[in-house]
Amino acid sequence: MKLWKISQDKNNDWDTYDSAVVAAQTEAEAKMMHPSTGEAIKDEYSSSWVGSPDDVTCEYIGEAKDETEKGVVFASFNAG
Repeated sequence: MKLWKISQDKNNDWDTYDSAVVAAQTEAEAKMMHPSTGEAIKDEYSSSWVGSPDDVTCEYIGEAKDETEKGVVFASFNAG
């Protein structure tokens, strides 16, 4: 399992996520994760994230511990 920093700069209003660290096998899998749930991006999440993985920037951080499960490690949320 790898660790990835995902971020977006398209949706910068209040009550939005700007970034997260996620555990995933591939960059494509990481870019599909929504920071609140770790589940695949869906249109209804566009109010707090982005609606497309094309709008997600992804940076490889490193290898996770063997016991790390796929999902969100932590996320940055801009409450308002």
